[in-house]
Amino acid sequence: MNNKVVLAFSGGLDTSFCVPYLKNEKGLEVHTIMVNTGGFSDAEAKAIEERAMTLGAASHVTVDASHTYYKKGLKYLIYGNVLKNATYPLSVSSERVFQALEVYRHVKNLGASYVAHGSTGAGNDQVRFDIVFEILAPEVKIIAPIRELSIARQDEIKYLNDHGFNFSWEKAKYSINQGLWGTSVGGVETLSSEGYLPEEAYPVQVTKHGHEHVRIGFKAGEPVSLNGTEMDPVELIKQLHAIAAPYGIGRDTHVGDTIIGIKGRVAFEAAAPLILVKAHHLLEKHVLTKGQLYWKDQISYWYGQQMHEAMYLDPVMRDMEAMMDNMEQFVTGEVEVELMPYHFSVLGCSSAHDLMNSKFGSYGEINRSYTGQDVVGFTKVLANPLKIYYSVNGEDAADIIG
Repeated sequence: MNNKVVLAFSGGLDTSFCVPYLKNEKGLEVHTIMVNTGGFSDAEAKAIEERAMTLGAASHVTVDASHTYYKKGLKYLIYGNVLKNATYPLSVSSERVFQALEVYRHVKNLGASYVAHGSTGAGNDQVRFDIVFEILAPEVKIIAPIRELSIARQDEIKYLNDHGFNFSWEKAKYSINQGLWGTSVGGVETLSSEGYLPEEAYPVQVTKHGHEHVRIGFKAGEPVSLNGTEMDPVELIKQLHAIAAPYGIGRDTHVGDTIIGIKGRVAFEAAAPLILVKAHHLLEKHVLTKGQLYWKDQISYWYGQQMHEAMYLDPVMRDMEAMMDNMEQFVTGEVEVELMPYHFSVLGCSSAHDLMNSKFGSYGEINRSYTGQDVVGFTKVLANPLKIYYSVNGEDAADIIG
């Protein structure tokens, strides 16, 4: 055992408290790491580094994991049209494991014997962080000072002040966690079942009115163009957010079961994720077969559940990803979406792989692949098993339908 500890550092009060606490009370050499999954600008990342070093960190690194997060996580949430409880695109819960994996890599690079984080004992993130080390590096000791001390916010501030760190720690009215795949917003209103957030609580205020159309191009299931301009999916997500969020699009409240066994409630703002999921789903309905759509629904629900509950490292996730990769090979085309205040509509799509092809017929209008008499025979064959059932069971079976 050495005295090196790698601390997952965001620059907030909890992780700032951890630096001098680990150094002074535990006698550890603190190495901080900030993993950016799309929630911080370059200027913010630089300010976080400066704070870490001021607090006494022996070293600090910033890792931009946005593209890794997309390629290994968000891509499959789009493929799966994943909305937990038909609502939440896993805005925050999907990024934590990728942050933890980058922390794990830094621990291995430094050969540190300890790893630390600023999670409390009351939420999901402690599990999402701990489980990566329980699985991949059980020999590394996990330290979670806020969880272990059950320390109050004011006591953290006093400790920092007593050690000469007089930063401003004005408590924000709302807790905001921003990332590439959306922003969660928590406040006193989300602690009860009947509360709801006021307009001013959302990070992006409504400044756009009227209507606007956008066109999103997909190639093999991935978003690759916006309004005819090809771009990297990460950049597309950012630009789509910038266009749509000022309409107030993507706001909702998620209610669900936490990993630790209690119900939780959080508001979120996720314009780009919701639009991309719905646009992608429309394109899939045109190009996938009935069987593919059925099985996609089955695995997607479980994939999202596993991601939410910190089970990303389960090998079944790779199996489901391989299945989705294969299903997405013809999900290519362009989808048109109309944006308006607090709402959007997925209007239609075009694709060379569209199975709604007029040369085979038009629903309710004309058939080109078979005749009306073919349908008569088909219906007789389709009905035959149940015709036998009702004939054999007579009046007893007929009672079912009254």
